Amino acid sequence: MNKLSIGKKVPPFALSATGSKIIQLSELKGKNIVLYFYPKDSTPGCTLEGQDFRDNIDKFNSHNSIILGISRDNLSSHEKFKQQQCFPFDLLSDEDETLCNLFDVIKEKNMYGKKVLGIERSTFLIDEKGVLYKEWRKVKVKNHVNDILEVLEQR
Repeated sequence: MNKLSIGKKVPPFALSATGSKIIQLSELKGKNIVLYFYPKDSTPGCTLEGQDFRDNIDKFNSHNSIILGISRDNLSSHEKFKQQQCFPFDLLSDEDETLCNLFDVIKEKNMYGKKVLGIERSTFLIDEKGVLYKEWRKVKVKNHVNDILEVLEQR
């Protein structure tokens, strides 16, 4: 699969999401799409990140933007996480790593001294025409949402 790069169209994709939906890129044209990849539902950092997006949803809406969270967790886990945290956006399940591989977010990590493959916290902004506009890799949760909003305000 070709590596994505800034300024290039994102290939079509469709993934299962919370609320018994299938999210397709082609149906989101005309909106900015914030795709944020996170390692695992209901873990401290991932919960904080989701809460930051939740708490700033009105700002994202005012910039014609939708938020989609993505991890390898199954839909059952996503539904529980979304409900517990009152997320006003959908979570996509990428159990087979299709989107993770497309966006190249699976990286080797150290977990308790063992090397494992996992999602590197990353966010991608896709513009209204389906073009990759900006990416953030190795994301630190603190102030990340503000960084995205800053970019959206400058557009």
